[in-house]
Amino acid sequence: MHRVLIGGGGVGGLVTAHALRRLLPATDEIVVFDASPVHTFWPSLLWVMTGTRRAEQAMRPFSTLRERGITVVTAPITRIDPGSHTITAGERQWTGDVLVLALGAQLDPALVPGLAAEAGNFYTVPGAEAVRNSLRTLTGGRVVVLISRVPFKCPAAPYEAAMLIEGYLRKRRGLEATVEVWAAEPAPMGVAGPTVSQAVVDALTERHIAYHPNQRVTAVDADAHRLTFQSGDTVSYDLLAYVPPHRVPPVVAEAGLAPADGWVAVDRATLETRFPNVFAIGDVTGISLAIGKPLPKAGVFAHRQGEVVAQIVAQRIAGRPAPDRFDGVGECFIEMGGGIAGFARGNFYAEPAPAVRAYRPGRHWHAGKVAFERHWWGQWW
Repeated sequence: MHRVLIGGGGVGGLVTAHALRRLLPATDEIVVFDASPVHTFWPSLLWVMTGTRRAEQAMRPFSTLRERGITVVTAPITRIDPGSHTITAGERQWTGDVLVLALGAQLDPALVPGLAAEAGNFYTVPGAEAVRNSLRTLTGGRVVVLISRVPFKCPAAPYEAAMLIEGYLRKRRGLEATVEVWAAEPAPMGVAGPTVSQAVVDALTERHIAYHPNQRVTAVDADAHRLTFQSGDTVSYDLLAYVPPHRVPPVVAEAGLAPADGWVAVDRATLETRFPNVFAIGDVTGISLAIGKPLPKAGVFAHRQGEVVAQIVAQRIAGRPAPDRFDGVGECFIEMGGGIAGFARGNFYAEPAPAVRAYRPGRHWHAGKVAFERHWWGQWW
């Protein structure tokens, strides 16, 4: 019997576990570790934020994985020993033949003084609900969507959030409110190239959403509703919806897999770390591209990396060569409000620069995102 340990039950961990269950004999054990008893489909949180989904519609219990022959450990991982392929979680140590780390990026609002006092972290279920509740009672003023630090997962998300919020507020006729984006990055979705960036800026402009790039927030005064930026600018707000700073989970840094201020280095084709049979996928990784920037942190990459790693692991266990390689191809929907979405797709491993195409927005792309959400739940639960 072989045992594969998967740290994290997000997109990457879930895809890896299900793919391995199909590929490995029933006698081989697959163990998924997650501190939460539920899997949250993160893309749905933007709809929770604007009231078109309830929180419970964005979550499913991990316990159902047991029915598919996958062991689930609901406990935080407190120690990882990559040399011995050991994970400590709860009261027990688990040792496997292979480790797959899919722990994602840890959200840490406390890295910006005062930010944690604001509830509108829409990268979490409580934060998305807090923004929704504030939108319902907003009487006017300025809504600020804040990107506090880079990198962050799902590069389109804060821009989607701004456009969805603007569309929500527009339906409340007579309400005098503005939406602005203040971003710690120079351009939207910059790794995808200037054409994609400009398409997002144009979409914001069409909706009268002011965009302020290269603005790194240094302090938040939640009582005064005021943001202070490194540039010296200050801005007041009536509602703050924000992307918190992201960092590598401390347990990963403590294991020697990444520096505290960095991410896990992997072979960009196989996702294997410097430790044999220890793989890392998704947001916890840092993969450099030809342009000197990192591969974006996005669920589509975690998904495809999970499929590749599952194939490699299954072939190694069977004693056969593993030809599968992650190719850097990915895509994303860009919600724009009013039942309209955009879509971009391309090869991020292309040289000398990623080759990404932005498609004309339309209702069919929004329908595509809804269909993908339905497909996600249908294939796993």
